[in-house]
Amino acid sequence: MAAAAFARELGRPLYRVVLDRVSGKSIGETEKNLQKLFDAAERGQAVLLFDEADALFGKRSDVRDSHDRYANFEANYLLDRLGNFAGIAILTSNGKHPFDRTFLRRLGGVIDFDRSKTRRDQ
Repeated sequence: MAAAAFARELGRPLYRVVLDRVSGKSIGETEKNLQKLFDAAERGQAVLLFDEADALFGKRSDVRDSHDRYANFEANYLLDRLGNFAGIAILTSNGKHPFDRTFLRRLGGVIDFDRSKTRRDQ
Protein backbone atom coordinates (compact mmCIF):
# COMPACT_ATOMS: atom_id res chain seq x y z
CA MET A 1 0.00 0.00 0.00
CA ALA A 2 2.81 2.39 0.83
CA ALA A 3 4.43 1.83 -2.59
CA ALA A 4 1.13 2.52 -4.38
CA ALA A 5 0.61 5.71 -2.38
CA PHE A 6 4.19 6.80 -3.07
CA ALA A 7 3.85 6.23 -6.84
CA ARG A 8 0.46 7.97 -6.89
CA GLU A 9 1.93 10.98 -5.05
CA LEU A 10 4.67 11.21 -7.68
CA GLY A 11 2.14 10.83 -10.49
CA ARG A 12 3.92 7.73 -11.78
CA PRO A 13 2.69 4.24 -12.59
CA LEU A 14 3.65 1.39 -10.29
CA TYR A 15 5.05 -1.80 -11.82
CA ARG A 16 4.84 -4.72 -9.41
CA VAL A 17 7.49 -7.34 -10.16
CA VAL A 18 6.09 -10.83 -9.80
CA LEU A 19 8.94 -13.29 -9.32
CA ASP A 20 7.38 -16.25 -11.12
CA ARG A 21 6.77 -14.07 -14.18
CA VAL A 22 10.36 -12.86 -14.48
CA SER A 23 12.13 -16.05 -13.44
CA GLY A 24 13.14 -18.21 -16.36
CA LYS A 25 13.97 -21.86 -16.59
CA SER A 26 16.81 -21.52 -19.05
CA ILE A 27 20.13 -19.77 -18.45
CA GLY A 28 19.92 -16.06 -19.15
CA GLU A 29 16.13 -15.95 -19.41
CA THR A 30 15.65 -14.25 -16.03
CA GLU A 31 18.17 -11.55 -16.93
CA LYS A 32 16.43 -10.91 -20.27
CA ASN A 33 13.06 -10.60 -18.53
CA LEU A 34 14.50 -8.25 -15.92
CA GLN A 35 16.17 -6.16 -18.61
CA LYS A 36 12.83 -5.71 -20.38
CA LEU A 37 11.20 -4.78 -17.10
CA PHE A 38 13.85 -2.22 -16.11
CA ASP A 39 13.86 -0.72 -19.63
CA ALA A 40 10.05 -0.40 -19.67
CA ALA A 41 10.08 1.18 -16.21
CA GLU A 42 12.67 3.73 -17.32
CA ARG A 43 10.74 4.58 -20.50
CA GLY A 44 7.46 4.94 -18.60
CA GLN A 45 9.04 6.61 -15.56
CA ALA A 46 7.40 3.93 -13.44
CA VAL A 47 8.18 3.02 -9.87
CA LEU A 48 9.33 -0.62 -9.66
CA LEU A 49 8.05 -2.65 -6.73
CA PHE A 50 9.92 -5.86 -5.94
CA ASP A 51 7.56 -7.49 -3.46
CA GLU A 52 9.22 -10.18 -1.32
CA ALA A 53 12.47 -8.97 -2.85
CA ASP A 54 14.67 -11.26 -0.76
CA ALA A 55 13.87 -14.01 -3.28
CA LEU A 56 15.75 -12.06 -5.96
CA PHE A 57 18.12 -9.94 -3.88
CA GLY A 58 19.16 -12.60 -1.38
CA LYS A 59 22.63 -13.26 -0.11
CA ARG A 60 25.09 -14.66 -2.61
CA SER A 61 26.53 -18.03 -1.72
CA ASP A 62 29.86 -19.76 -2.01
CA VAL A 63 30.15 -21.43 -5.39
CA ARG A 64 29.98 -25.20 -4.92
CA ASP A 65 28.36 -26.17 -8.21
CA SER A 66 26.98 -24.69 -11.43
CA HIS A 67 23.65 -23.83 -9.77
CA ASP A 68 25.42 -21.64 -7.18
CA ARG A 69 27.48 -20.02 -9.91
CA TYR A 70 24.38 -19.20 -11.95
CA ALA A 71 22.50 -17.86 -8.91
CA ASN A 72 25.42 -15.56 -8.15
CA PHE A 73 25.49 -14.48 -11.80
CA GLU A 74 21.84 -13.41 -11.50
CA ALA A 75 22.61 -11.51 -8.30
CA ASN A 76 25.54 -9.75 -9.96
CA TYR A 77 23.33 -8.78 -12.91
CA LEU A 78 20.75 -7.32 -10.51
CA LEU A 79 23.43 -5.39 -8.62
CA ASP A 80 24.64 -3.82 -11.84
CA ARG A 81 21.20 -3.10 -13.28
CA LEU A 82 19.82 -1.68 -10.05
CA GLY A 83 22.90 0.52 -9.70
CA ASN A 84 22.34 1.90 -13.21
CA PHE A 85 18.56 2.18 -12.96
CA ALA A 86 17.47 5.76 -13.65
CA GLY A 87 14.23 5.39 -11.73
CA ILE A 88 12.82 4.47 -8.35
CA ALA A 89 12.81 0.89 -7.12
CA ILE A 90 11.11 -0.24 -3.92
CA LEU A 91 12.09 -3.57 -2.38
CA THR A 92 9.88 -5.16 0.25
CA SER A 93 10.70 -7.97 2.63
CA ASN A 94 9.86 -9.24 6.07
CA GLY A 95 13.32 -8.16 7.21
CA LYS A 96 16.60 -6.79 5.91
CA HIS A 97 18.78 -9.67 7.05
CA PRO A 98 18.13 -11.88 4.00
CA PHE A 99 19.57 -9.22 1.68
CA ASP A 100 23.13 -9.28 0.40
CA ARG A 101 25.07 -6.41 2.04
CA THR A 102 26.13 -5.18 -1.39
CA PHE A 103 22.47 -4.58 -2.26
CA LEU A 104 21.84 -2.77 1.01
CA ARG A 105 24.76 -0.40 0.31
CA ARG A 106 23.17 0.58 -3.00
CA LEU A 107 19.83 1.53 -1.48
CA GLY A 108 19.10 5.21 -0.98
CA GLY A 109 17.08 4.52 2.14
CA VAL A 110 15.57 1.80 4.27
CA ILE A 111 12.24 2.21 6.02
CA ASP A 112 11.43 -0.23 8.77
CA PHE A 113 7.70 -0.54 9.39
CA ASP A 114 7.49 -1.76 12.96
CA ARG A 115 4.00 -3.22 13.24
CA SER A 116 4.13 -3.33 17.04
CA LYS A 117 4.25 0.47 17.11
CA THR A 118 1.37 0.96 14.68
CA ARG A 119 -1.24 -1.14 16.47
CA ARG A 120 -3.27 0.30 19.30
CA ASP A 121 -4.40 -1.86 22.14
CA GLN A 122 -8.12 -1.57 22.73
